[in-house]
Amino acid sequence: MARAFAKISFTPDVQAVQAEMGSRMAYRTAELGETETVALSAFEQTFIAERDSFYQATVSQTGWPYVQHRGGPMGFLKVLDEQTIGYADFSGNRQYISVGNLRGDDRVSLLLMDYPQRQRLKIWGRARVVDERSEPELLAKLELPDFRAPVERGVLIQVEAFDWNCPKYITPRYSQNEVEALLVQARQQQPMVAAQQIPAVLGNGALPLTISGIRQLTPRIRAYELRHAHGDPLPTYRAGAHIRVPIALSDGSITSRTYSLTDASDDPGCYHIAVLRVADGEGEGGSSALHDGWQIGTRLNVEAPENYFPLHDDERPALLIAGGIGITPIKAMAETLAARGTEFQLHYTGRSPHQMAFVEDLRRLPNRCLFYFSQTHNPSRLDVSALLSRLSADTVIYVCGPTRLIDSVRQTARQLGIADERVQFESFI
Repeated sequence: MARAFAKISFTPDVQAVQAEMGSRMAYRTAELGETETVALSAFEQTFIAERDSFYQATVSQTGWPYVQHRGGPMGFLKVLDEQTIGYADFSGNRQYISVGNLRGDDRVSLLLMDYPQRQRLKIWGRARVVDERSEPELLAKLELPDFRAPVERGVLIQVEAFDWNCPKYITPRYSQNEVEALLVQARQQQPMVAAQQIPAVLGNGALPLTISGIRQLTPRIRAYELRHAHGDPLPTYRAGAHIRVPIALSDGSITSRTYSLTDASDDPGCYHIAVLRVADGEGEGGSSALHDGWQIGTRLNVEAPENYFPLHDDERPALLIAGGIGITPIKAMAETLAARGTEFQLHYTGRSPHQMAFVEDLRRLPNRCLFYFSQTHNPSRLDVSALLSRLSADTVIYVCGPTRLIDSVRQTARQLGIADERVQFESFI
């Protein structure tokens, strides 16, 4: 959560309600310090470019807000640079309410939705109308050459703040193209699943679980929600814990794998894990069978969570470092530390935003998370040496991810004289 968003949104009345409802302290840190320079990262830019609609609010002369749906081909809302977005305004019902409102008040608020992935991005900015007679070259940048709807004007928006919103209560909805793609995927998997003779209940642990939810986080990562099969409360755990789950392989045998619990332990009725699908031959085995075999209602018998990577429970600050799917236990730690009010930073590195789980969830933590993308137009790199050299003497370091990342952190820490016991790690190969 950025300070620019907090300073625009957390008015005295909002602060008063936060105080009444007990959330004021959690959000107060987002308002401290100078407002940063707002810049759309590669993740936001990609998200914006993939939308085919958004909701836009303007303010009328009467003080009433007006919300309008804007639609067009995917990519009609264009990113011109890190602080500027815009779109071609197609001819509509000719009421001109939004355009008229902008003459008196240039403030706008946009809500961009990704219903299948349950993501939403809020943008605040100041808008101006682009006229073909005075700025033909700028308007040409906003037009779509393959879309025949008549363009009356352009709208250019200078971004002043943005924030990612919680996925809670977003009902997944799918376009016709998205449904067709899902049907193709399901037809491809159906023969494989049908051929397997899967037991009614997998595993022989003492804790009966049922898969109650499945969410596709990235093209290769799925999140699974697990609840007690009889509705009972689940055993508690500390951030960093994992569970070992049974998996039915294609040859009929049963294997098991361990997966970290991805959420802070604040819901006694639910566990969450996230599983990266690793292609055959990449050395993991089991994840493909899990993706293909686990469905809503699948029954599992497992043992209670175990923890070989526990988060400290005192007030020492923490540095969290995650690479790829190694974010799974680190996310639980970040949420726990944020709820506790403990100082921490999270540095999360991966190939691209679309291949990294939980990026949008973590962006909601106030000024705590930095992201590094190695395969984008403007790649960024995690500088482990610079990061560790700035730490206070009591900071505890947690790193999870590929062996190469863990080795880099451990070796750098030793070179800087950081005691081994301050560096906790868990490797995901």
